[in-house]
Amino acid sequence: MDNAEKKQKAIEATHSLSSYAMGTDGVNIVCTYGKISIWYGRQTPAVIVGQTLISISKIDKTAVHETELVCDFDKITEYESSGYILVSYAKTHNGYRAMFNIPFYSDKALYHLAESIIEDLKKDEVHLDIYWNGDDSDIARLSEEFKNIEGWKVKDITYKDEGKHRDSPKI
Repeated sequence: MDNAEKKQKAIEATHSLSSYAMGTDGVNIVCTYGKISIWYGRQTPAVIVGQTLISISKIDKTAVHETELVCDFDKITEYESSGYILVSYAKTHNGYRAMFNIPFYSDKALYHLAESIIEDLKKDEVHLDIYWNGDDSDIARLSEEFKNIEGWKVKDITYKDEGKHRDSPKI
């Protein structure tokens, strides 16, 4: 560890994080207390979608993604059998609007979430919000977990006090 890295570690140890942005050229992830926001570009490989979701699951099994779907009534049970948790539903003019929680403790639910993201990426980029109980140490552990993904890098760190930024080094 060189002097710059030691100095950075000392600063990070005494400052609380506000947000931590990381990713690749095709994926951006911003972690804050309470929420992980993910942007997948259209060219994101399926394996990276899976790796990011599994990594989050390893760090916080209580993480959850909320989604709203409009579908036939019979499809609601199919989603439930895929591990999705029905929160509410209401009849609309074109079917049923159903709200689901997708729990990260369920491998089955994560698999189906990954499948739907990969399918959506064929048409457009995908934005995803995940709610979690992460703190500074969880964000650091998640960052370490993501380092296993090819091309992964830290993009920006913002600290709570004084709005300090630390841009990642240009590689």
